[in-house]
Amino acid sequence: MKRTIATATSIVLLVASGAFADTKVDRRQEHQQARIRQGMRDGQLTASEAATLETKEAKLQAEKRHMRENHGGKLTTTDRAKLNRQQNRLSKEIEHQKHDAQHQR
Repeated sequence: MKRTIATATSIVLLVASGAFADTKVDRRQEHQQARIRQGMRDGQLTASEAATLETKEAKLQAEKRHMRENHGGKLTTTDRAKLNRQQNRLSKEIEHQKHDAQHQR
């Protein structure tokens, strides 16, 4: 009986941690979208820079959807790691573009 409860608890925790990780990926993309919008509002990003960043963000969203479709609506650990690396690169690019010498006119 104790073994059954422990196994069931472990399964619930694994499923919940995977769902939490997927939510974390979603929240991070939302945060990056907000950073792009804020950069446009503040004049830190030109229209061209924002469009380029938005295009890259949209491609990342499409890739995430494709990954989920291939795995029954969930992201695998490998998928999350790949998305995290891509989000890191995009985050650095957003930061760079917001702080370069170009400003919106």
